[in-house]
Amino acid sequence: MNKNKNILLVGVGGQGTILVSKILSTGLMEAGYDVKMSEIHGMAQRGGSVSTQVRFGEKVYSPIIGVGDADILVSFETMETLRWLEYLKPDGVVVINDYEIPSAPILSGKAEYPEGIIDLIEKKVDTRVIKAAEIAESIGSAKVMNVVLMGALVKSMNLTDIDWEDAIRKTVKEKFIDLNIKALRAGMESASLAEAGN
Repeated sequence: MNKNKNILLVGVGGQGTILVSKILSTGLMEAGYDVKMSEIHGMAQRGGSVSTQVRFGEKVYSPIIGVGDADILVSFETMETLRWLEYLKPDGVVVINDYEIPSAPILSGKAEYPEGIIDLIEKKVDTRVIKAAEIAESIGSAKVMNVVLMGALVKSMNLTDIDWEDAIRKTVKEKFIDLNIKALRAGMESASLAEAGN
């Protein structure tokens, strides 16, 4: 039986999905897993849709996650969740950042940001809603919102036995290490609270 696990990180360019996938890959490899990672940019600039896929297990042959194959979908921006939801397994988990970044058509007035996305998704799948921007700001910088979400992912997938703080030290610039470790811990705590609230 294939025990590989599939993590799909989605968001908008500039949100730090790629950094999170690098920290994840580092931690998982250090823990002895075979890891494959791929990046897909809808538009490789700030504001475009971005996804990174991390697959890990005993032996992983391809970095690509197919429709209906993701064990967990971590959405850094609320509307991106809808775009990628079909990739989630029926019994998969969604971690949603309750955070909206209006797309170009919305900013130009040609479209409206859809309402009720989180309610819709909560009715369909096991969902953890994280206010990662608020949490990140409360510990010192909105820029670590991505690592807050990574903490929620780690907790939601029961990967807490891996030394993620060491993975952060190996991946992040020295001056940002402490802040990112705080973000990781805060994200893990927020996922516990979100799970308890389900």
